[in-house]
Amino acid sequence: MEIAALCGGAGVCGKCRVQLISGQLSAATVAERSFFSEDELAAGFRLACQARPLSDVKIDIPPESLSTPQRLQVEGQESAVSVDPVIEKIDLDLVPPTLHDLRSDTVRLTDALAELGVSRPFYGQPVLRTLSTELRRQGWSARLVLRRQEPMRGVTKVQPWREVVALLPRDEPTVGLAVDIGTTKMAAYLVDLSTGHTLAMDGLMNPQIAYGEDVVSRIAYANEHPEGRRVLQERLVAGVNDLTAQVCESAGVSTRQVVDAVVVGNTAIHHFFVGLPVEQLGASPYTAAVSEALDIEAEHLGLELAPGAKVYLPPNIAGYVGADHVSMLLATEAWQAREPTIALDIGTNTEISLAVDGQLLSCSCASGPAFEGAHIHAGMRAAPGAVEYVQILGDDIRVQTIGNRPAVGICGSGILDVVAELRTAGIVGPTGRLRQNHPQVVPWEGGGAFRLVEQAKTGNGHDLLVTRRDVNEIQLAKGAIRAGVDVLLSEAGLTHKDLREFIVAGAFGTYLDLKSAVSIGMFPPLPLHRFRQVGNAAGTGARQMLISATRRREAEAIVDRVRYIELTAHPGFSDIYMSAMPL
Repeated sequence: MEIAALCGGAGVCGKCRVQLISGQLSAATVAERSFFSEDELAAGFRLACQARPLSDVKIDIPPESLSTPQRLQVEGQESAVSVDPVIEKIDLDLVPPTLHDLRSDTVRLTDALAELGVSRPFYGQPVLRTLSTELRRQGWSARLVLRRQEPMRGVTKVQPWREVVALLPRDEPTVGLAVDIGTTKMAAYLVDLSTGHTLAMDGLMNPQIAYGEDVVSRIAYANEHPEGRRVLQERLVAGVNDLTAQVCESAGVSTRQVVDAVVVGNTAIHHFFVGLPVEQLGASPYTAAVSEALDIEAEHLGLELAPGAKVYLPPNIAGYVGADHVSMLLATEAWQAREPTIALDIGTNTEISLAVDGQLLSCSCASGPAFEGAHIHAGMRAAPGAVEYVQILGDDIRVQTIGNRPAVGICGSGILDVVAELRTAGIVGPTGRLRQNHPQVVPWEGGGAFRLVEQAKTGNGHDLLVTRRDVNEIQLAKGAIRAGVDVLLSEAGLTHKDLREFIVAGAFGTYLDLKSAVSIGMFPPLPLHRFRQVGNAAGTGARQMLISATRRREAEAIVDRVRYIELTAHPGFSDIYMSAMPL
């Protein structure tokens, strides 16, 4: 396991934070006391490069202390939820038809199920197209996969009924697909529905990105082109099909064994995926066409799964707070927090919720793609050669790249780090202006640039620069996020000092350095131990709903607790946003 070590173990960068769980370590050093308060030291927080084990020890290594490839592995953590999927499987041995027994194939199946206490099975048209062929191919011995259809919310007297999803060979496991469709990236998880274990996972860029970096651009495309909505829907479905094929190949299963799916995304992505109108999302008051949970036939959407598989889409909260945020609140248990808790999912669009006394206040802010390396002069994704950590000590500029390769660009966590370091070193002022007399500040259009790595040490033969415009992009993004947090706190009559926990979700939320985020004012100045980085919690929540009918009901109950705050209509938002802009 690779721990971040920007200073090479000198104890001056503070990147290798760990927490002692059990055992005994050497006494805290002077270097550690400069990074941790007495309360944090008492809670076991230490620097890995300074603490020596004096016995067998157990330590917790938080995601922010790992290199990027290791942090990506955090995304694969299992869901601690009791397995109770909506899918059931029954192995049957049927008596083949004869001249003396001419019951139809569906009646034959229904009679066999009735003997096992299963009544009212429903056969959808996609299943009927393959049922007779599969029964004969499998010699009348098959694994019948059923979907338990629960009564609608508020209806209690109707018994659940079963819908036939697929007929599989008896030795084939049943698997489910959980997909988190982000504005920029998509992640898919293949899950064993019997055990709840994740069998495979993979990701790719959202194919819609060619039609706009943000959902507003894509809504405009759909509105301006007669076939725009259809094109965008087909691109998403093609992406999900590609991911499905990839994870199934990795797990050694067939796509026909995928008998259930859960898909989450923001409200616009949800509408694009289902093929719903999006015009109303692009104009005030930004209302969703549908907010309640949906169950849609996979075949109807164009997904290549089991014949009768359905896709469950959890409810949306508002026009710009979607099912992915609901999924994150579910996975982190933030929706049940009694003490003041902020939970946010950072992306091109950042959704934020404040939980207190069982209630939720939510909002959405346009943080833009800067944290994913877009709109940054030397920006790139988190790949080998991307600068991920920066430290500036006088004239000494230290960078750590992913894979320890020569620097070729800066990923999102790196640009956040460098802006924080530039501000701490006094090279950048509160307004984002670069100090022109600094030896590493060079002329550049728009206000100069800071030379982070000189060309002789880069992997592409060019100076690696951070421009004034890059700094401004970070100011806009961090200002939007902080303003959203502060608006919710003001609505609840609280200040940041009242917060007991601050949950940071999303891929970028896993990578960012909390100390840097606090130092530039993106997050409020809380003790670092109050922050919790949870990775792709939306994907985790989707997996939980895939294996648990109870979690689906809880997700639907979450939206009943939410009061949505539209920032553009909030009387104090402009002033709060402007005050959140300075570094």
